[in-house]
Amino acid sequence: MHSPINLENKFSLFDEHWKPKVITEMNDYQFKIVKIKGDFVWHSHIDTDEAFIVIDGVLRIDFRDGHVLVKSGEIYVVSKGVEHKTSAESEVKLMMIEPRGVLNTGHEGGERTAENDVWI
Repeated sequence: MHSPINLENKFSLFDEHWKPKVITEMNDYQFKIVKIKGDFVWHSHIDTDEAFIVIDGVLRIDFRDGHVLVKSGEIYVVSKGVEHKTSAESEVKLMMIEPRGVLNTGHEGGERTAENDVWI
């Protein structure tokens, strides 16, 4: 039962935005995919870095002192404790790598907080 995970297939299984889905784990880290469009909320993750790998589209990550654009095929790591806000003018498909149990809104909470540990 050795087979790779097909990202295109996994992305085809859902349409909603801002709801990360776990596709696999490695040690205590989860690989999550998500579709985003529009603006997220300002937040930080006190205890962990957060990796963003853009599969399709252009991700904007705002910081209090500037921003970075992350394009298809690129990766960016936000260091732990750094306040940031993600956004996308058009739909972006991305993968995040983070420890199991990390909420998408950090400690901010609110209506954009997605259910955690949802597998697809």
